[in-house]
Amino acid sequence: MQITFHGQSCFEIQEAGTGLIIDPFLSGNPLAKVRPEEIDVDYILLTHGHEDHVGDTVEIAKRTGATVIANNELAHWIGFQGVENVHAMHIGGSHLFDFGRVKLTQAFHGSAHIDPEKKEIVYLGMPAGLLLTLGGKTIYHAGDTCLFSDMKLIGELNDIDLALLPIGDNFTMGPEDALIAAEWIGAGKTVPMHYNTFPLIEQDADLFVRRLSERQLASQAVRPGESFKL
Repeated sequence: MQITFHGQSCFEIQEAGTGLIIDPFLSGNPLAKVRPEEIDVDYILLTHGHEDHVGDTVEIAKRTGATVIANNELAHWIGFQGVENVHAMHIGGSHLFDFGRVKLTQAFHGSAHIDPEKKEIVYLGMPAGLLLTLGGKTIYHAGDTCLFSDMKLIGELNDIDLALLPIGDNFTMGPEDALIAAEWIGAGKTVPMHYNTFPLIEQDADLFVRRLSERQLASQAVRPGESFKL
C-alpha cells in the first residue's frame, strides 16, 4: 500500500483501489502540499474533534461521498454539518469495513469544536487512536495523546507493522515520551507526526529517528507531501 504524509497528523492511504485519509487538516496547514479539492478518497477517519484534525472533512466528504468514521459524538456532529455517510464507533470497539478492520483505542487528550466568535466549546466525545488492519498490515495511528502504559498492551496484542506517533510536545507527548512509546509498541516501523506545523511544536524528526535507531528500532521521518510503501 502507498501512504502519503500531508503534515500534522494527516495520512492518506491507498490500498487495492480504496482510498482513506486520516485527520485531513489541509486548509490552514502551512505544511500541506495538497489542496482539499485534490483529495479523492472513499473513507475519512478522525481521531478527535479539534480543528487541526477534523480540518476539511466536511468539504471532502460532501464532494466525494466518502464515509466518515469517528467516535459517536463527533460522527453525529459531522452529520449535523450535512455529511450523509457517517459511521459512529467508540473506544474499544471495532468494525469490519470493505477495506479492512478499524478499532478505536484510547488516547489521552481533548476533543471539542471551539468557536471563538460565539465563545462556545462543543464537546465532541473522547479522543481516540486508530488500529487499522488492511492489506495484510496493521497500522497504529496514536492520535493526539500523552504516553500511557496501555501502549504496552496495544503492542502486545497486535502485530503492528507501522506506528504513527506524535512528537510535538506541549499538546501531545514529546520526543522523549515517544521514544518510550515506540519501544513499548514494537512496530515494524515508526513514523513521527504532529510536529513543525506551528512554532510551538517544532521538533527535530531526524534526531528522533536516529535515537530510535540507537535502540534498534526501524523508523523514518517522512516530509509533508512524501509517500512511502508498506
